[in-house]
Amino acid sequence: MSEPPIAATRRQSIVVENDLPDPPEHVWRALTDPQLLEAWLMPNNIRAEVGARFQFRTAPAPGFSGVVECEVLEMVPHRLLVYSWRGGSKAAEGSGNELDTVVTWRLTPLDSGGTRLYLEHSGFDPDSFAYKAMSQGWKGKVNVKIPQVLGQFRK
Repeated sequence: MSEPPIAATRRQSIVVENDLPDPPEHVWRALTDPQLLEAWLMPNNIRAEVGARFQFRTAPAPGFSGVVECEVLEMVPHRLLVYSWRGGSKAAEGSGNELDTVVTWRLTPLDSGGTRLYLEHSGFDPDSFAYKAMSQGWKGKVNVKIPQVLGQFRK
């Protein structure tokens, strides 16, 4: 059996961190409450329970069905949430548009009472359109959209 080419096995992660003034309990809600999660990411039916399957839904695009299939792989309330992130469409199989990746959220309490939010979305082909597009997308979500949603708790 021959080994796959090195380029075929190369995988890349998107990593984004942000220190937030909000306590871990509030940040956790923004990651796991379906309505709050929809406010900064997309419609979903998340359940923060290991083994729970859920979906994110958005408008379809060429080669993409608009549905992301997920399963909660690990979960420690207010600390860790890990889920698979699989997307693409049957029509696009073999086109390089399929995603079979993992999203990891880590919440670390800060002495200030806030939270260090760490995101790693791993398993990308570094040359893929998805990796390039989602790298920018996640930065905006973690650094702008999540803080906007969390602002409602501060009022």
